[in-house]
Amino acid sequence: MPDPTKTSAGAHSCDGETIVVNLHGALVKTSSQLELGAGINVHVQLTGKAAAARVVFASRQSALEVGIALDHPQNIWGVSLPPADWTEEGER
Repeated sequence: MPDPTKTSAGAHSCDGETIVVNLHGALVKTSSQLELGAGINVHVQLTGKAAAARVVFASRQSALEVGIALDHPQNIWGVSLPPADWTEEGER
């Protein structure tokens, strides 16, 4: 289920929804176009957490889909992470 997010770059602010998230960033669909390389602040409405990030990917298919990289890896999204002792088969 997409999480509502808000991004801001300077005086510009827009709404968005996450498509895919992880500790390093997310693929986000925004309500207005963000420039590749722009530094942004992301606020996740579900968790109330925020973080600084950078736009690192701009979709060729949809100008409003961007990949963002968090400046510091963290779980601002509120997703459950697997326990540390979980491993893929064959990694033991």
